[in-house]
Amino acid sequence: MKNSKHAIVKNTSMLYIMSIAKMIFPLITLPYLTRVLTVPCYGVITYVKAIMQYMQLIVDFGFILSGTKDIVMAGQDQDKLNHEVGNIFMARILLGSFAFGCLCILIYFIKILNENALFTILSFVVVFLTCFLMDFYFRGIEKMEIITIRFVVMRGISTILTFFFVKSDKDVFWIPILDIIGSIAAVVLVWIELWKNNIRIRPQGISIAFTKIKESAVYFFSDMATTAFNAFNTVLVGIYFNTAEVAYWGVCMQIIGAIQSLYSPIADGIYPQMVRNKDIGIIKRIIKIFLPLIAAGCIFTFFVAKYALLIIGGSRYIDAAPILKLLVPVLFFSFFSMIFGWPTLGAIGKEKETTMTTVVTACIQVLGLFLLIAVGRFDLITIAILRGITESILFFSRYLFYRKFRNEFTTIGLEK
Repeated sequence: MKNSKHAIVKNTSMLYIMSIAKMIFPLITLPYLTRVLTVPCYGVITYVKAIMQYMQLIVDFGFILSGTKDIVMAGQDQDKLNHEVGNIFMARILLGSFAFGCLCILIYFIKILNENALFTILSFVVVFLTCFLMDFYFRGIEKMEIITIRFVVMRGISTILTFFFVKSDKDVFWIPILDIIGSIAAVVLVWIELWKNNIRIRPQGISIAFTKIKESAVYFFSDMATTAFNAFNTVLVGIYFNTAEVAYWGVCMQIIGAIQSLYSPIADGIYPQMVRNKDIGIIKRIIKIFLPLIAAGCIFTFFVAKYALLIIGGSRYIDAAPILKLLVPVLFFSFFSMIFGWPTLGAIGKEKETTMTTVVTACIQVLGLFLLIAVGRFDLITIAILRGITESILFFSRYLFYRKFRNEFTTIGLEK
């Protein structure tokens, strides 16, 4: 029990450091970029980043969860670990190639991407390099510090160099180039650690790689639906509105995303232990600790929205304050929908139910967006309201499944 608690604390602490880094690095560069770049240029960056979320989704294909589970189940069997890592690596290379083909089609048909094709392709290189990072392996063996160090190095390099190389719109290409440099440095560090852990990449062939893709599909569809909540909104905003409004939406979502990044370490940190022990006491204790903190944070965000945008984006982004306020419900419900998702339902083998809740809610989100377009009420305010409603639906649907299957959990005693 003590080892289990220690592992959770260690993993969560490491992932928290990474999440704080995920929040801090963009918030360091965001005020700078929104001031040295024009609003339309920043709108292009926001739109391309939204497209890259889809590309990253294809490359990851749910392996962050399914791969972690495979590594946990492989245990100390070195040959099996080598094969698991090799098979997933090959699968992700295949997926990366497919994603690039999809991106080329999008560049051809979408004007904003066509006009910024080189910037878009350079941004994709960063996505493709994640194939070599093997996060799933280090999560599976519960060495989260490797992932954390890798991320801090990767983002630290690109963040520092941004201030030296990006001075105006004409320097925008340096943004993905610096990310590429940071990613390559991270890849080198990761592969050194793999070698130290006696991991040798030994894929068992393309057919096994496709089998891995098939097995991970249920996780992918869940992630795909989750992305529909965020990136798809930005994609539609980019199609129907000008780049300035894309920038307003993008800044608000970046603030929301930065806060949500503090939730992920909790879910990711307890996931391996929940897979092993299925102890609902862990979940109950997490909720008891974090519920008042989440509520207080949401209230604080609502009242300081205007000042947060002023500090982060500058005076040109103050008009986006009503949008940020309406997105506060997303902050509240997303924590609980995340906790009752993979760490809870996924841990007892309810992958289909977890995915179903996400897919159904995403369909409601997408249908809601098109309904707003049809009735002529498609604007940033109504999109933000819809986003909060669908996040609450996701939480309540997962909570109902938890209640249905609550007898399948154990109560080892962490809640005592």
